[in-house]
Parts: sequence; C-alpha cells; structure tokens
Amino acid sequence: GILCNVNILHHREQPLFSAKAHVFQIDPVTKRNWIPASKHAVTVSFFYDASRSVYRIISVGGTKAIINSTITPNMTFTKTSQKFGQWADSRANTVYGLGFATEQQLQQFSEQFKEVKEAARLVREKSQEKFELMNAGLNIAAPQGLSDDRHSPPPLLCVNGPGEDKLFRSKSADIELTSTKEHVKKMLSEGSVCEVNMEAELYTLQESNAKLVSALHEANCSIEQWKKQLAEYQEETDRLREQVAELEAQSGGPASSEKRNEEPSSSVEEMEALIKAKDEEINTLQCKKSDFGELEKEREEVHKRMQELEEKNAELEQQVQKAEQTLASTRDARQLAENEVRKVIEVLDLKIFDLNDLRQSLAKLVDK
Repeated sequence: GILCNVNILHHREQPLFSAKAHVFQIDPVTKRNWIPASKHAVTVSFFYDASRSVYRIISVGGTKAIINSTITPNMTFTKTSQKFGQWADSRANTVYGLGFATEQQLQQFSEQFKEVKEAARLVREKSQEKFELMNAGLNIAAPQGLSDDRHSPPPLLCVNGPGEDKLFRSKSADIELTSTKEHVKKMLSEGSVCEVNMEAELYTLQESNAKLVSALHEANCSIEQWKKQLAEYQEETDRLREQVAELEAQSGGPASSEKRNEEPSSSVEEMEALIKAKDEEINTLQCKKSDFGELEKEREEVHKRMQELEEKNAELEQQVQKAEQTLASTRDARQLAENEVRKVIEVLDLKIFDLNDLRQSLAKLVDK
C-alpha cells in the first residue's frame, strides 16, 4: 500500500526539491545506533500531494520505499555534524538520518525543509479555517483516479522480452551474468558501508583535530604571555636581590642608631617574601610548559591517524570505481546478447512465416 501510494505520487507530481544522500534510521531497540536504510546514496525528494494537501519526503530504493514521511509544522530538521542531519517522524515512530557528500547539500536540504514546514503550517491553517466554515459531519471522499490507481500495481518491465523469447537464451549465459551481477552488487554494498563508516570516523577525527588546533593556538598565545611575565619576574627578582645585597651591605657597617637598624631588617624580610612568591610563579609557568608538549604529541598522533583513514578511503573509492566499471561492462555485454537474441527471433519469425505459406500452398496442391 505504501509503495503503491509512493509510485502514484511519483507519476502525478513533480518533486519540489531532490538531493542525493545516504539514508539511515534509528535502531528501534537501542534508540541510539543508526541502521543504514540504503546500501548507497539514493535520491531524497520533497513532494506536494495535492489530493491530501500535505507535503512529503519520499525516497525509493529499488522496489522498496525507504522514506515516506509526511511533514508537519512541529517537525524540526537538526544538523548534528558538518554533513549529517536528522528529523523525527512521530507517525512512523522513527528518526531518519541523512548523510550528504558536501556541506552545501546539507545546507540546501535544511533550508528546503524549513520552507516546506512553513508551507505545511499555512496549509493546515487554511484547512482549519475551511473546516470551521463547513458543516459538521462533511466527509471528503478520495479522488476516484487515486483509488483506482491503488488497486492497479505499477507495470513490471521484463528484462528478457516476452515469455517466448526466453526459450532462445542460453542458460549458461544467464547463470554467468547473474553470478557476476551478484558479485558486483556485494562489492558495491560492502564498499559503500565501509566508506560511510570511514567518513563518520573521519568527521570525528577532523572535529577533534580542529579542537586540538584551537587549544594549541590558545596554548601558544598563553606561553608567549607566560614567557613575557617570566622575563619580567626574573628582572624584578634580580633587581630585588641587588637591593637586598645593598641593604645587607649597609646593615653590616657601623649603625648610627637603632631606628636605622630596624628599617633595613624589615625591608629584607619583605624582599625575601616577594622573591619566594616570584619563584612559585616561575615553577607554575614551567609546569604549564610541559603540558603544552603533551598536547603537541597528541595532535601529531591524531594527524597520523587521519592520514591513514584518508588513504583507506581513497582505496575504497578506487574499488567502488572498478566495481562500477565491471557492472557497466556486464550490462553492455548483456545488452548485446539480448540484441542478438532479438535478431535471431526476427529471422525465425520470417522462416516460420515462409514455412506456413509453403504448407498452405502444398495443402492446396494436394486438394486439387
């Protein structure tokens, strides 16, 4: 029923906006982990269903409707990372997630979601106003064309032609093409899943690296300030020590009075206390300098890990490209084989027609 409605909507309406994305759904058990709903990037489109006056987000993968979400004014599309966004659908009792190839595509989808949500709000307000003006108990019947379409499934395309044509195909060729196609599909699915996992880990490492870079930048600025303060403290410490030495030299000579002897002793005690405070500040700055070295090592490790992930991602992309080329060549070979079979069928039809004419001529001769 859902797939039939989606197919009808595809035929009746043009999409308002479309984008390619990897589709995920929240795990219904844990409500934390994401489950891939598509093996590769699929088309996600916004549609307006005029018969029901609702906006929908629809995505179809093969013969399965991956997303069929009716947009309501209460929905919110949240960007959780640079290339990933999600929204909750209470009617479907799930949360959908979309992973885009670029930040620009995510931004465009988010803006379109806001526009469609605002349009859905306006449609709801208009329908409420109409409902208040109409009599109670008015039943709105579904359009006849739409109800008829629900009972008629979409036409199925026969890849090998009519049923009689299949008699002329080679069974070994069918088995070989089927096995090759399944192998290519398996490689594509495994490569796509690994690529999505690598991209997610790469995004996490990039965010961590950005945080570390900003922390290192702040640490560098702080170290420069600490160095300046340390130089100032050292200069002040040297100056205070010189003053202490002068005072000690003065206190060592013959004292003229008790008042003169008390003043240098108090000044020496103040100077010593100040020197101790400056020494403690110097030790604190040296400890912070050692913490900066640890941050630098951690940043280098993250950078190496990012390089390894980028290399693995490049290898996976090459494998996917090779698999796509193999699939394309297989399709071409299959198309050529089908063309040859059609030609043979046409020749056989002509021969059968000629034989039928000959049989009729011979029958007429026998009757005479």
